[in-house]
Amino acid sequence: MNRSRTALAGGLACAAAALLAVGIVPRLEARTAQTQQLAAQREIVVATVAPTRAPATQDLLLPGSVSAWADAPIYARTSGYVQHWSADIGAHVKAGQSLARIDAPELDAQLQQARADAATAEANYRFASSTAQRWQTMLQSQSVSEQDAQAKSSDAAARLAALDAARANVARLQELVSYQNLTAPFDGVVTARNVQVGALVTAGGAPGLAAPTGELFHVAQTDRLRVYVDVPQDDAGLVTPDTSAWLTTPQYPGRRFEASVARNANALDPASRTLRVELDLDNRDGALLPGAYAQVHLALTARSPALELPVSALLFRPDGVTIALVDAQHEVRLRTVTIGRDFGTYVEIASGLAAGDQVIDNPGDALAAGQRVRVAAAGASPAKAS
Repeated sequence: MNRSRTALAGGLACAAAALLAVGIVPRLEARTAQTQQLAAQREIVVATVAPTRAPATQDLLLPGSVSAWADAPIYARTSGYVQHWSADIGAHVKAGQSLARIDAPELDAQLQQARADAATAEANYRFASSTAQRWQTMLQSQSVSEQDAQAKSSDAAARLAALDAARANVARLQELVSYQNLTAPFDGVVTARNVQVGALVTAGGAPGLAAPTGELFHVAQTDRLRVYVDVPQDDAGLVTPDTSAWLTTPQYPGRRFEASVARNANALDPASRTLRVELDLDNRDGALLPGAYAQVHLALTARSPALELPVSALLFRPDGVTIALVDAQHEVRLRTVTIGRDFGTYVEIASGLAAGDQVIDNPGDALAAGQRVRVAAAGASPAKAS
């Protein structure tokens, strides 16, 4: 009887232990799994990017202003009436070609009078010169006094000066008469004509006024063009005479107009902090027009390209641009960097980055130094810290 009771008690104890094991063990396992899950959640999963070498050449796109190689307003140098004009807007002219003729009869009369005065002065000088020579001959034989001989020589010199003045006046009037014919200063195109037959024009005119008393014609040389572009200060040092340059325009999609860097201002504009650069362009086909808007492409070459990172890897903190790194202990390290060239979606890191750094991509603003993280496997979606 005692044995049966003992066996029954042992069976009940085993059953109770089994029941306890069935209820407690799953709870313990669940608690262990929960602990592990919480520990894993404390470590933020991040994706990293490796720095790559920035390209040596960068295409810098800037707006440019197209100007004629030479541009000259034509004014009247002689007052008178326009007799006729021979070149209208759009006409291609050669250097020295007549543009208009000014009728100034009073100027022709002044030239005739000046020539007569010069002839009179020449006759007076010849007479005074021969008289002075005779008196010098008589002075040698003591027939006249030395004072009288010197007076005759001085009179001859005065007559010579008057002759030179008369000849200079003739030359001046001849130049003015030649200005009656307005000519093109160089090969080019007439871009403006502000004169009509019979209009009264004044010598010199009023510059800047599109009227008969102001600018009569405007001539531009368009077979070659000058293109002006303002390069930002950060890129100014990379522009050299060997820099490759070309232009694109809206009216010629897909076409490149090759240009060359001719010169620059060698000084920054204090207002815009830009460097004025001039490009020269061959335009013998007349495709581009002066005054056109163009986009200038400059292939800037860096002497020693640094490393680059995607823009998404940057943190903008009060102390400057910062990147977040993952060290060997899987902890976050924050480092301030200096930005170099901007490539759009990528930027060059001028300082603060090494080739072997593991840089966190898309770091959260709340990411702190010393925080433990876990690097996501390739193709996995990291959790952004917030």
